[in-house]
Amino acid sequence: MPIELPAWIPAPLAAWLPVLLPALAAMLLAHVGFRIGLRIVRHAVEGRAKASTVVEAARPAARIVVPLFALNVVLQGAPAELAGLVSLQRLVGMALIASVTWLVAAVINGFAKAVIDAYPITVTDNLGARRIHTQARVLARTVVGIVVLLGGSLMLMVLPGVRQLGASLLASAGLVGIVAGFAARPVLGNIIAGLQIGLTQPIRIDDVVIVEGEWGVIEEITSAYVVVRIWDQRRLVVPLSYWVEKPFQNWTRATAELIGTVYLWVDYRMPLAPLREMLQRTCEGTPLWDRRFCLLQVVEAGEHAMQLRCLVTAADASRAWDLRCHVREQLLDFMQREYPQFLPRQRAEVSGEVSAGQGAGPGAEVSAEGGGALRAAAPPASPPSPA
Repeated sequence: MPIELPAWIPAPLAAWLPVLLPALAAMLLAHVGFRIGLRIVRHAVEGRAKASTVVEAARPAARIVVPLFALNVVLQGAPAELAGLVSLQRLVGMALIASVTWLVAAVINGFAKAVIDAYPITVTDNLGARRIHTQARVLARTVVGIVVLLGGSLMLMVLPGVRQLGASLLASAGLVGIVAGFAARPVLGNIIAGLQIGLTQPIRIDDVVIVEGEWGVIEEITSAYVVVRIWDQRRLVVPLSYWVEKPFQNWTRATAELIGTVYLWVDYRMPLAPLREMLQRTCEGTPLWDRRFCLLQVVEAGEHAMQLRCLVTAADASRAWDLRCHVREQLLDFMQREYPQFLPRQRAEVSGEVSAGQGAGPGAEVSAEGGGALRAAAPPASPPSPA
């Protein structure tokens, strides 16, 4: 026997009551079932760090998905003649798709976080950990971007008016059709570049690189760009596609060890043995040197002076830079104290017709072999050292 409702209840609401009450009951049961299921799952993954991280990352989204799924089931079984039922079904369907998209993205990000937490980069030899961090972050962000695009496409397909647009986006996301429009090319280009970087790894988190003439460290890799922390604390933002299309220097591709160079210009009469001994003592007296080798060579014999090159090794780029500065300072200080007369100096040749007071001036040398006008030249400046 049907239950008679009070006369003050509007007819549309009275028609919806047989649906609303089961819907509320279904959502309440779904919430209780979620709480019970969460306790069971937490107990099952107890002591397993990776699984626990994934469960906790998925928990907020799953809390929404389960009741929406129960509500959607009830609405699908409601009588078709109810006013506004189709609109409500579409709204709930879109909310369910959005929450499922959120859940899938949360699971992907949670798994990536679990992998990253399992391989810290604070250890001394962190090459393998940095490789895993880069793969996890880049691949997770790329896959999440694809999932969000798929979810948005499915939500648009629920609405009849924009269903064709949703189908077009879905085809583009699945690479089934040809992408139309110039604006979509950079987005898909960055997605493909992100997959290439994640799989081939030309760069990794914390890599030392020289890009666009700047020395810096890879600080962040997103789904659209890479942030490079420059040595003076500036940030260089580079699109993902740049790293697969243009050349750049990676100083830590296989190892962080580097060979640093120091150039000096000295007089030809400067003995090299004392400088080599000083270079060895300087390297042995600093923890910046990794004890592989230190070497002094004559690399150029110019018209007025000779150029020396010191090769020193360090464990990474920062230590190599500090070691080069330290070696340069110590060698210059040594020459200023012990051999100041062999530092680069200006030379001059004066003919016999020029008096001693009119000739070269302080620091100039007069050659007995000269036979012409006064000639003076300075040694070439030292070339700039690489960063």
